[in-house]
Amino acid sequence: MKNVVKTNKAPGAIGPYSQGINVGDLYFFSGQIPLNPETNEMPEGIEAQAHQALKNVKGLLESQGLDFSNVIKTTVFLDNMEDFNTVNEIYATYFVEPFPARSAVEVGKLPKGALIEVEVIASK
Repeated sequence: MKNVVKTNKAPGAIGPYSQGINVGDLYFFSGQIPLNPETNEMPEGIEAQAHQALKNVKGLLESQGLDFSNVIKTTVFLDNMEDFNTVNEIYATYFVEPFPARSAVEVGKLPKGALIEVEVIASK
């Protein structure tokens, strides 16, 4: 049985998808772009956007009684791979060892012109 994750601690879906789905002990969270859930605005620059995207991930996790230590896999989408090192530095302030498995992919364009999107899978 699958359960829908819905919270105001992260931006609402901007398309026909759920913020997340829970099946058993697994949580599949949709990618988070850096929209502030309170203002629906996006900060400028990769540093501010990376922090906001990860704060949105934190909001999703917390809404389900989870934290970053529950994350087992992340996918980071970047519109410019030149931002990889900067994002790594910021990412390391949210996750601790043992780090989750991760993929980082450069894409042509992200929703709403975002510079980063972060998707996670977590386990209870």
